Amino acid sequence: MSAMTYEEFQRQLGKAGMSVKEFAGLLGMNRNSITNCSARGEIPSHLAVISVLMAEMAEHQIDFRSALARIEIVPKRPRGAGAKGKFGGSPQEPPTLSLD
Repeated sequence: MSAMTYEEFQRQLGKAGMSVKEFAGLLGMNRNSITNCSARGEIPSHLAVISVLMAEMAEHQIDFRSALARIEIVPKRPRGAGAKGKFGGSPQEPPTLSLD
């Protein structure tokens, strides 16, 4: 089986009655992180699984929104959003100059 296309992803979201913006908000994601997948043409498998399950639940009149509301979804930090002065979690010392 091949990866889900962005078009199929949008179709699944339509079956679930939601937009990409709503999907991103529901999962605590940045909408741009998802729409950037359209340039690649493929959706990461974890997002594909979620969209298919939401579409199936909606088709069977199961309210996935209330199910998701019961859990705390912590938004993922954007890449490069680490603390200032750190790289890879290690504090960086300011460079020192030796005038010897």
